[in-house]
Amino acid sequence: MKTMRICPKIGLLAGLLLSGCAGEAPPADPLQQVLQSDDPAIARVMQNPEAYELQVRYTRIHREGDSVAFSVYDYRVDPQRYFYPASMVKFPAAVLALEKLATLDSLDRDTRYYIEGDSVEQSFAEDLLQIFAVSDNHANNRLFEFLGQDAINDSLAARGVGPARIAHRLGYHRDDVSTQPLVYYRNDSTTFQSPPIVNRPLQPLELPGIRKGNGYMEDDTRVQDPFDFGLKNYLPLTTMDGILKRVIFPGRFPEGQRFRLTDGQLEFLRYAMQITPREAGYDPEVFPDGYCKFFLFGDVTTRIPQELQIFNKVGFAYGTLTDCAYIRDARNGVEFFLAATLLVNENQVFNDDLYEYDEVGIPFLAALGRAVYDFEVSQR
Repeated sequence: MKTMRICPKIGLLAGLLLSGCAGEAPPADPLQQVLQSDDPAIARVMQNPEAYELQVRYTRIHREGDSVAFSVYDYRVDPQRYFYPASMVKFPAAVLALEKLATLDSLDRDTRYYIEGDSVEQSFAEDLLQIFAVSDNHANNRLFEFLGQDAINDSLAARGVGPARIAHRLGYHRDDVSTQPLVYYRNDSTTFQSPPIVNRPLQPLELPGIRKGNGYMEDDTRVQDPFDFGLKNYLPLTTMDGILKRVIFPGRFPEGQRFRLTDGQLEFLRYAMQITPREAGYDPEVFPDGYCKFFLFGDVTTRIPQELQIFNKVGFAYGTLTDCAYIRDARNGVEFFLAATLLVNENQVFNDDLYEYDEVGIPFLAALGRAVYDFEVSQR
C-alpha cells in the first residue's frame, strides 16, 4: 500500500482532481462517465469487464426538505449472474441478529455467550464490531449459530430485498444443517443454553456463472474441471444494496419491508459499519483504516478524515472482491451509495490463493470510489 496525503483545503484526499465544473448539469448516465476514467486502475479493468465479471451500482441521493429520492445507475448488474459473496454474508447476519435480539427479553447486544465446546466468549456487540472493522469469520459464525440459515433466508425474503441464499458458515462446519448450541451468561456466573436449530437441507444453485474457471485445487491436487459454487452462499449486488438502503434510510421503504430494529440498535449498527480497525482497537500498522474500506482508501495507508464516513461491508475470497457502501462527507455535502464486485483470477484456477487482489482488484475499487466522489463534488 502507498500513503496518500490529506488535502488541508477540503480535508480529504490530495491529488483527487475534481471532474467537471461545480453546478453543471449531470450527464444522463454518470456511471458511464466515471467508468470511462483514464485512471490506470479503472482503465485496466474496463478493457475487459466481462473477464473481470464486473458489476457496479451507483446511487445518487437527492434531498428536498425531509424527503429523500434515489437515482440508480447500473453497469452489468444482473442478480442472476452468480458471483461468490464471501464476507458480504456477514452483513445480513449482523442486521438480523440485532433484530432477533429485539424480540428477546432475556438477551441484548451486551449479553456474553459462546458456542458449546468453544473457549471463545464474546458479546453480540463485540461480534458486530469485529465483523465490520476487520471482517472476522468467527464473529460471523457465532451469529450464524444464533440465527440459523433458514431464519436468515426467510427474513430477507420477507423484506423483499431481492434473491439470496445463505447456505454455510465461513471456515468450519460448513455443511451442517443444524446449528450448534449456544451458552449465554445471565450474569457473571449463571448460564443457560439454547438448543440447536435444524434447518432445511441445502439444494444446489443453478445460475449462470455458477461454475467458474478451468481448474481448482483440492488437497494439494489440481482438478481439471470448473469450480462449482452451487452449494455456496449467494447474495447478489442488488440484494446487498437493498439491505444497506434499508439500514441507512428505512423511512424510504414500506413498514413491512424494513428491519425491525429499535432506534438504539440502528444507531449502534451504523456506528459499527463505519468504524475503522484503529477505532476498534486493532494495530493500524497491521490493519490500516482502509483494510475493510475498499472504496477511496483500500490502496492507501492514510487515516480516513473524520468528516468522511463510510458505512459499508466488504467481501473477498476465491478471487472475488466486493464492497457495498454508503459514503457521506459532511464538510462538502456529498453522499452516495456505491456497490461493486469483480473477479481477479488471471490463471482461472480456484482455491490456489493466487489472485490479483492487491495488483488489480483493490486498486480498481479504490479508484472507482474516488472517481464517484469527485463526480459528486463536481455537482455541488
